[in-house]
Amino acid sequence: MTPLAAVVSGPRVRLFACFLRLGCQQTKPLQLHTGASLAAKNHYEVLVLGGGSGGITMAARMKRKVGAENVAIVEPSERHFYQPIWTLVGAGAKPLASSGRPTASVIPSGVEWIKARVVDLNPDKNCIHTDNDKEISYKYLIIALGIQLDYEKIKGLPEGFAHPKIGSNYSVRTVEKTWKALQDFKEGNAIFTFPNTPVKCAGAPQKIMYLSEAYFRKTGKRSKANIIFNTSLGAIFGVKKYADALQEIIRERNLTVNYKQNLIEVRADKQEAVFENLDKPGETQVISYEMLHVTPPMSPPDVLKTSPVADAGGWVDVDKDTLQHKRYPNVFGIGDCTNLPTSKTAAAVAAQSGILDRTISLIMKNQTPVKKYDGYTSCPLVTGYNRVILAEFDYNAQPLETFPFDQSKERLSMYLMKADMMPFLYWNVMLRGYWGGPAFLRKLFHLGRS
Repeated sequence: MTPLAAVVSGPRVRLFACFLRLGCQQTKPLQLHTGASLAAKNHYEVLVLGGGSGGITMAARMKRKVGAENVAIVEPSERHFYQPIWTLVGAGAKPLASSGRPTASVIPSGVEWIKARVVDLNPDKNCIHTDNDKEISYKYLIIALGIQLDYEKIKGLPEGFAHPKIGSNYSVRTVEKTWKALQDFKEGNAIFTFPNTPVKCAGAPQKIMYLSEAYFRKTGKRSKANIIFNTSLGAIFGVKKYADALQEIIRERNLTVNYKQNLIEVRADKQEAVFENLDKPGETQVISYEMLHVTPPMSPPDVLKTSPVADAGGWVDVDKDTLQHKRYPNVFGIGDCTNLPTSKTAAAVAAQSGILDRTISLIMKNQTPVKKYDGYTSCPLVTGYNRVILAEFDYNAQPLETFPFDQSKERLSMYLMKADMMPFLYWNVMLRGYWGGPAFLRKLFHLGRS
C-alpha cells in the first residue's frame, strides 16, 4: 500500500510525520498488565470507570499526574477494540483480528485494573460499587463508560443475527456477518438503517452503504442491487458542507435515501424489515431484503440511567466547556456516555482528553478551569475502498478542518489516513495519553499559509 506521506506530500506533512516518529520514540512501550492484584486497594486518588478509549487515555494521563499506584480502572472486558476500523472489517478491507488487543496490554503499566462491572455510583459518598460486592472510594472520579447497544429494542433482534443476509458493524459478534452478507448478495434490496436514538460514529451507518455499492460495482452485481438507506433523521449529515458533498455522491451512484424511517422489526426468517414512518406514527412499511445492515438503537449504560450523575436523558451531566460534572465538582465525564452536544467519536474523545487533563490539573490545585472544549469531532466518511471525505466540525456544526485543502472532496490520502495512520495513532499515541486531537496541526498549517 502506498505510504500516506507519498500521497500527501509537502513540507508541512513531512513535519507532521516527523512529529509522530518523535512522539512514538518518546513514549515507553506498553507493558502487559496482569489484572487486579490480590492486594487491590479500596481507595484511589483517581478512579476511572470504563476501559474504552476515553478511560485508557485518561488513566495514562492521570498516571503522569498522581502516580500509577494512585490510579485504577474498573473494566470487566478482557479485550479492547479499536471500533472505528469495523467499518472496513464489515466491507472486507481489514481483518477483525487487527481491531482488538488484550485489555491487559493497553492498561497503563502500574495502574490497577479492577476487573469488574460497576453496578452503582454514589457521588455523595465518593464511592462506587462493583458486581463482585466491592466498594471503592475515590478523590476524583472519571466516568468513561461509553454507550450501550440496544439491539433488543428492535423486534426480532438480536436472535435474527443467527440467520444469513444480516449484519451489523457495531458489534464484534456481528461485524463479520456484514461481510458475509455482502459476499453472498445475489439480487434484490440492500438496506442500511439509522435508528431513532443518539449513536456513536453517526457516519458509520452510511459508510458501509458506500462501500457495499463499491463492492457491487467491483463484482459486477451493481445492476442487480437496489441500495436503500432508511434513516430516522431528516438529513443525510448534520454539517451542510459535507451533506452537500454526500448528496452529490448519492445522486451519482443512484442510491435511494428515505428520511424519517425507523427500523422497528426484523423478520430474519422471511428476510423482511419493518419500518415506522416517524412523520406518521403508527404507519409502517415492510421491505424485503437480500442484505440488511442494522445500526442498533443506543442509550446510556443502564448503571448511569438512574444514577445521581445523570441528566434527565441518562447521560453524564457535564459542563460542555470543561467536562466537569455540573453538580459534583470532583466528578468528570468523557466520551460517548456524556451529554456533550457533539458527535460521539474516537476523535472527539481525543480532543476531550486534552481538555479534561487540563481541567483536572487545575481542579487539583483548587483553581478554576480555563481551557474550553470547542466540541471538535471528526468523521472520516468512507465513500469507497480508496476514498474518504474527512468531516471535522465543532459544537455549532461548523467545519473545523485540519488540512489546507477542501476536505469535502473525496481523497485517497484521507482514506489511507483512516485505514492506516489513525489506528497507529490510536494504539501508539492516544492510548498512552499523548494525543489530544489535531488542534496544533490546524495552527501549524495556518501559520504555513500566513
